[in-house]
Amino acid sequence: MRIVATTWIALLAAAWLGSAGAQSCSGAQRPREVAELLFGHRIGAQGRVGEGAWRHFLVREITPRFPDGLTIIEAKGQWRDPTTGRIVREPASVVMIALPGKPEDHDRLEEIARAYKKLFRQQSVAIIVRPACVSF
Repeated sequence: MRIVATTWIALLAAAWLGSAGAQSCSGAQRPREVAELLFGHRIGAQGRVGEGAWRHFLVREITPRFPDGLTIIEAKGQWRDPTTGRIVREPASVVMIALPGKPEDHDRLEEIARAYKKLFRQQSVAIIVRPACVSF
């Protein structure tokens, strides 16, 4: 019974995700994907990604991969450290990008996340991609 229920739930989720991807847009809006990347700015217990270092990363790593534009939202984030179990609060940046619809879009997002994690010794960079109706 558990296998049948799990299969049924998976089928419903796949159907919902499939219908969300086939978005019906109106007017000048067109179906696209929008990516949100969440970058924590805390480095270890004491350090922080400074404003200059963040700007340099944006210019060197993000803008060349998505030169048509993006939006940056300064935020406050929190996450549970898997080693200590403690809640860690930190300044963060959310970068929103209306993806151009190229085959390499998702690879470019992953490259950005890898570069940030390596440069600033981060455990993770969250990447959220969702369907949207977009116009400019």
